[in-house]
Amino acid sequence: MATAKKGSCEQQGGEERIEESDTERCPVEEVALVVPETDDPSMPVLTFRAWVLGLGSCVLLIFLNTFFIFRTQPLTISAILMQIAVLPIGKFMARVLPTRNYSLFGYGFTLNPGPFNIKEHVIISIFASTGVSYGGGDAYSIGAIAVMKAYYRQSLGFLCALFIVLTTQVLGYGWAGMLRRYLVDPVEMWWPANLAQVSFFRALHEKEPKTKGMTRMQFFLVFLAASFAYYALPGYLFPILTFFSWVCWAWPHSITAQQIGSGYHGLGVGAFTLDWAGISAYHGSPLVAPWFSILNVGVGFIMFIYIIVPLCYWKFNTFDARNFPIFSNQLFRSNGLKYDTTKVLTPQRDLNVAAYNSYGKLYLSPLFALSIGSGFARFTATLTHVALFNGRDIWRQSRSAVKNVKKDIHARLMSAYKQVPEYWFLILLMLSIVLSLLMCLVWKEEVQLPWWGLLFAFALAWIVTLPIGVIQATTNQQPGYDIIAQFIFGYVYPGKPIANLLFKIYGRISTVHALSFLSDLKLGHYMKIPPRCMYAAQLVGTLVSGIVNLAVAWWMLASIENICDVESLNPNSPWTCPKFRVTFDASVIWGLIGPQRLFGPGGLYRNLVWLFLIGAVLPVPVWILHKMYPKNKWIPLINIPVISYGFAGMPPATPTNIASWLVTGTIFNYFVFKYRKEWWKRYNYVLSAALDAGTAFMAVLIFFALQNEHKELKWWGTEIDHCPLASCPTAPGIKVEGCPLH
Repeated sequence: MATAKKGSCEQQGGEERIEESDTERCPVEEVALVVPETDDPSMPVLTFRAWVLGLGSCVLLIFLNTFFIFRTQPLTISAILMQIAVLPIGKFMARVLPTRNYSLFGYGFTLNPGPFNIKEHVIISIFASTGVSYGGGDAYSIGAIAVMKAYYRQSLGFLCALFIVLTTQVLGYGWAGMLRRYLVDPVEMWWPANLAQVSFFRALHEKEPKTKGMTRMQFFLVFLAASFAYYALPGYLFPILTFFSWVCWAWPHSITAQQIGSGYHGLGVGAFTLDWAGISAYHGSPLVAPWFSILNVGVGFIMFIYIIVPLCYWKFNTFDARNFPIFSNQLFRSNGLKYDTTKVLTPQRDLNVAAYNSYGKLYLSPLFALSIGSGFARFTATLTHVALFNGRDIWRQSRSAVKNVKKDIHARLMSAYKQVPEYWFLILLMLSIVLSLLMCLVWKEEVQLPWWGLLFAFALAWIVTLPIGVIQATTNQQPGYDIIAQFIFGYVYPGKPIANLLFKIYGRISTVHALSFLSDLKLGHYMKIPPRCMYAAQLVGTLVSGIVNLAVAWWMLASIENICDVESLNPNSPWTCPKFRVTFDASVIWGLIGPQRLFGPGGLYRNLVWLFLIGAVLPVPVWILHKMYPKNKWIPLINIPVISYGFAGMPPATPTNIASWLVTGTIFNYFVFKYRKEWWKRYNYVLSAALDAGTAFMAVLIFFALQNEHKELKWWGTEIDHCPLASCPTAPGIKVEGCPLH
């Protein structure tokens, strides 16, 4: 086996040769079929090309994802885009860069070590993935910063914000390093989602057979150009394509018709979007979702939007629903007017109890309230479903993993490389904890979170990351506990909205980041990336992403007038921040007002708490049917947690976003997959990346060339949704400006 140059992260841990009799194929069949069982340790990894393209990909993705997170349609640009885009650039650099050797501080290197290889490609994607997880995958830390500055009008300093952003991510990195022995090394922890990545890399680097059609790269470039040109319509010239609500045109004076037909403020019946940003805004690209998952989501969506919500609103008037719009991410008073949180805030931004008692209770739109209740059910349903359908396997695999009783071929191949000492991760973890505690003490008034609350968040993250990681590594499901974390801390420390926000970041989002890092570590394990190269790429990518992420958000918050302030913005402005509005609402519901007042005894929404129990019970009949009729393979495909995702994220997601996602996913992952399978295998993921890229680049161009210069169009086609009455209440005697009195 070839040994890498001394001093490089590829350096091997010895000259161990793996005899055929010592190797054992991975017992997980899916892994054995997809992941290559060979390795070339002489292949360079962290090359000059990898650094340039990796950091460039990271910065570009973090800029695009941060830019889009503030928009009405918050498109998330996936790392697949950079995986495809850097391939021709890497090959071009391999052709033109000089091959001569250089020496710097005793270390030899070259700008061009030979052909662009698959390991360089993987390490570039590791850099890029930090840009996705920071900017779009879960931008909650930036959401907290935006809420503090745009909604609570805090004079937050950049240094304090940087502490919040970086310590959260590095904390997750520390958890990942400590748990890799349980969640990365064992053969049973196979992380199913990574197999698609492995297949994709192999497809890009294996020689394509000559066929009559376009190559993947030609296809990507053609549809990137088409998507780029097309997005000028929904992005600037004809924005009505984002929410095409024809029902409202047919009944321009009917509140009920517009509530039913509005794509933006109603149930979206008959509405659709021809905007890729709208289709993929909240559930990601529908082209990469499995068909059975799309079907489950569709069942939940139909039940929730077309049955449960209409019954609760028009039939039963649940939670005084008709006093408010049927769908809104705003908070309300009992008289249908919007809730002004400044009326109940002290100068220190905590709850003024006397003012709250005088001003009145907080109310939610019916769809918003039911969506929160669905989150209660989804949490317990996920636990029950995984326990029943996967519990025995997880327990067996976990015991095996902890004992680490066997190594497969992949672990043996990876043993040829120097491992990362655990104290490297422990140093990062302790540094993050110390800096977080320092932040709580230095910026006590700004962050509200006491030191004991931070320790509580750390303890919660430490307790739940391993079991949730085991579930995700074996079943590809990640049970969320966002609502539970905020619910618990809202009881423990009520009246402190900023503290509740930050508790969620350190208690829940650090777990999300840790699992993202662990997934990438397993991808590196499968692709035989030296562990120290992975450490360097992930750590540098994390620091660069955090700084760029905050810098872009800070610039946007300072330079775009009235950003996130829907009341003050132009009605057609794209800077409505729907994701951050819901983050703000959550801080008010769980932190400022507190779960005790809303969901405790005497609270208007107390009955929603029963959904914890209902969610726990719902998977049981499915499991019983599966045991009674084991030959019926469709029964275990009924996934209650996934069905509940049919109404997850609403708001900020609208029914039109989800419905269009379902239709598009059905077309490609059922009909095209079934009747044009070869086309699907070759082009489906490439098309998804091209649509993402073209849409993103045109949106950025429109902003800098036109919107930033205040060059706006105004005509019938630039109004997003011609349904002004959809935001009206329907209860008798409720008077809201712009709405007829019933």
